[in-house]
Amino acid sequence: MKRNIAILGSTGSIGTQALDVVREHPEDFEIYALTANDNVDLLIKQAREFSPEVVVIANDNKYAQLKQALVDLPIKVWAGSESIAQVVESEPIDIVLTAMVGYSGLKPTINAIKAKKIIALANKETLVVAGELITSLALENKTPILPVDSEHSAIFQCLTGEHSPIEKILLTASGGPFRNHSKEQLSKVTKAEALKHPNWSMGAKVTIDSASLMNKGLEMIEAKWLFDVEPDQIEVVVHPQSIIHSMVQFEDSSIIAQLGLPDMHLPIQYALSYPRRIKSNLERLDFFKLKTMTFEQPDISRFRNLTFAFEAARIKGNMACIMNAANEIAVSAFLSEKVGFLEMSDIIESTMEKASFITSPSYEDYVQTDMEARYIAQDLIN
Repeated sequence: MKRNIAILGSTGSIGTQALDVVREHPEDFEIYALTANDNVDLLIKQAREFSPEVVVIANDNKYAQLKQALVDLPIKVWAGSESIAQVVESEPIDIVLTAMVGYSGLKPTINAIKAKKIIALANKETLVVAGELITSLALENKTPILPVDSEHSAIFQCLTGEHSPIEKILLTASGGPFRNHSKEQLSKVTKAEALKHPNWSMGAKVTIDSASLMNKGLEMIEAKWLFDVEPDQIEVVVHPQSIIHSMVQFEDSSIIAQLGLPDMHLPIQYALSYPRRIKSNLERLDFFKLKTMTFEQPDISRFRNLTFAFEAARIKGNMACIMNAANEIAVSAFLSEKVGFLEMSDIIESTMEKASFITSPSYEDYVQTDMEARYIAQDLIN
């Protein structure tokens, strides 16, 4: 039986690769809804190919163009962020792939959980910002959250069929393009250099986060909530070849790892098809061509964002929400060439010190925290 899928963020890196999976497996998947933030031209192209029931463009200014381009097709056309949050509640949807970037994915994910949809989670910020709220809602509504990030998919696959407690999660990181740079070199990193990831093809925001190791910090917090472990049970291991996607260590000292070439199609397909594994045409890993695999400790003196993430995870409350908001503003400023590479960490640190801390935040508190932290971070940039 086909699964009806809603892809939130269909024009981004994860969204377009998810559509590759659907394209390869038309007998297994059907697209019910596609949403995009601003890329109306690609959304139109996708809508004409996959004929979803609904398309939504977050940018209201692009609604008329989208509506006109699809006027000859029986597709509902909506606009605005509220429409994205509403479309996930549609009864025929089986799986919601949340591939929106940043904080914007929080409300649609909450609505999808309450509507008891399977969540294929590619928006790590949802759990970073409001992990306690999201996990409790998922438990209350008996809604599975299936990880799409390659590292979390790897951990999930390592745990499938296991009943033993986790001793430690070994979260792998490529180290990004600057893992051997000195602080002086990092201070001179340009936007163009930071957008060249050595192993993965990703959107701009995620690529910058990867270069600064903030991405690994966000993934650590996500892993804490997904797998019910403490931050001290998660160890970040720099593995430049990106062949081992993550590992789990058990109490008997055994370590189970998931390996594969660095290609996001696999974890996307696994989440959409779970608990089945379906055949793919992806390139296979050839061990005889694999010359070496190396492992290093991350240098937190140069890449301070990782320290901030562990600190936020240990403090709990709304601290990770503050950190995430500050990071989104800092990355945007770096991409606009308003701040330097190392200055992003300074902005995050100062915002975490200045924003109001709340021990047990509600959803409304998270919304207010996000706004306050963004204001503080922007003020620091100005």
